[in-house]
Amino acid sequence: MADIKAIAEQLVNLTVKEVNELATVLKEEYGIEPAAAAVAVAAGPAAAAAPAEEEKTEFNVVLAEVGPNKLKVVKAVKEACGLNLKEAKDLVDGAPSTLKEGLSKAEAENLQKTIEAEGAKIELK
Repeated sequence: MADIKAIAEQLVNLTVKEVNELATVLKEEYGIEPAAAAVAVAAGPAAAAAPAEEEKTEFNVVLAEVGPNKLKVVKAVKEACGLNLKEAKDLVDGAPSTLKEGLSKAEAENLQKTIEAEGAKIELK
């Protein structure tokens, strides 16, 4: 039998990219829509125990304006979104463009801070 504590510890320590990969595997291979579980894992065990409030749980991160440092923004988008250089450049050149969809509030805000640190303007929708 699986050690439940070990599994819980592994889930809590997942990176944002790993949580997204886990969500994809659960959805594609098992037909499980993990949106609520991903939010709880990303926020930590304290948030999972808190009562659910009626607020938006999924956010889309949109690159509204590139700003003066296009090269730095392309690099930040490449790293934060796990894209190759051409894909990141195409997204930045196509601004306004959606960088990621269906993220938890914490994940969306972290991505927003990362990209805005390089001078771009990000909108959460």
